[in-house]
Amino acid sequence: MRSVTRVIMVSLTLIGCVGCDQASKSMARSYLVPGVPESLLHDVIRLQLMENTGAFLSVGATLSDHVRFGVFIVAVAVILVGLLMAALFTRRLGTVRIVALAFLAAGGASNLLDRLTDGGRVTDFFNVGIGPIRTGIFNVADLAIVTGALLFVFGGSRARADRSIIRGD
Repeated sequence: MRSVTRVIMVSLTLIGCVGCDQASKSMARSYLVPGVPESLLHDVIRLQLMENTGAFLSVGATLSDHVRFGVFIVAVAVILVGLLMAALFTRRLGTVRIVALAFLAAGGASNLLDRLTDGGRVTDFFNVGIGPIRTGIFNVADLAIVTGALLFVFGGSRARADRSIIRGD
């Protein structure tokens, strides 16, 4: 893939994901009451504003402020730079894996932006489920991260399988 195309694709993914996530979080903070769930689609979707100082499912929320800063700000920033460098400069990556890395970086960057501007907290507000079977509370950036991880794992495997079939392996 040409470098210019790659840069445009990664940039558009970053701008789109971060923009959608930050806009949705802003709307959630404006319209939802903290801790009070709003039910949609017969309670399949709940909108519930929460501020998370930890990672996924509040993992790490009880760590000291210094450790959380080191893990959730410094380490995440280093990982994001690595993801972007890989997406932009690793030659043998297919389009799906480039997009996957861009999704991972975009979700991480948007949550990092929250932490930098909101005292180490990330705004979460989506909860999905049926009856007592529910997800944790998450946001659009988390969806981008999960999408990127799934694309990276399964999209790359599929591309290899497709090439094997074409070559007759």
